[in-house]
Amino acid sequence: MENINCKICNSEASLAFRGNVLSKYDVKYFKCTSCGYLFTENPYWLDEAYKNPINISDTGIMMRNIYFSKIVSVILYFCFDKSAKYLDYAGGYGIFTRLMRDIGFDFYWHDDFTKNLLARGFEKSESRYELLTAFEVFEHFANPIYEVKKMTELSDSILFSTVIIPEEIPSKDWWYYGFEHGQHISFYSEKTLKTIAEKFGMNFYPFKNLFLISKKKLNPFRLKLLFILSHFGLNLFVKFRMKSLTDDDNKKMLKLH
Repeated sequence: MENINCKICNSEASLAFRGNVLSKYDVKYFKCTSCGYLFTENPYWLDEAYKNPINISDTGIMMRNIYFSKIVSVILYFCFDKSAKYLDYAGGYGIFTRLMRDIGFDFYWHDDFTKNLLARGFEKSESRYELLTAFEVFEHFANPIYEVKKMTELSDSILFSTVIIPEEIPSKDWWYYGFEHGQHISFYSEKTLKTIAEKFGMNFYPFKNLFLISKKKLNPFRLKLLFILSHFGLNLFVKFRMKSLTDDDNKKMLKLH
């Protein structure tokens, strides 16, 4: 059986299966016997996969951003400095940055691969931020430790989403493999993510498929309660208490043009 070292914990990872990526590449997938990290062989097909950075099958992009904006607004309001600067890392078209600024949080955008369409004028300009958000990003990392290190240079707190891989490897029809677009190359167990947090001396707070790693010591029970209440209207209270930046941003942009 073919074995290599895990990119997260350096333990042994064994060949789990082969997948047909982009309908033409026979790709090996390896799973770590220790932390549960599942990852592809060297992803030589990525240039082809990213001809369109936002894959055509991502029909949930708007719904997902709206959903996360409700949860994140509650967590930031009650657990972080609500007047601080925040960064949406790998922010795509700028949807989430715009949503959070509309609520009243001073959010900025950064993405090395996608054009900023909706948050123009609010690109990354600072060296440090109160917190980074990174939604549906971790599964795209070829080298997660390297990428997280870059993120921790910008903030001591990272709030991100990814779909956790079950303990038993899913069958090849599992939608999150994304064989058809070839962009998903890393899959994490909760233990994998906790291992990453520990490597950087950060605390780990899981909420289903949303996760916070932070140097800040927070009350896990309070965080989970806020997560639950964000589904029952607490985000509306936050929106009422915050001052939307929509109009101020409009005036700022008009002055620049």
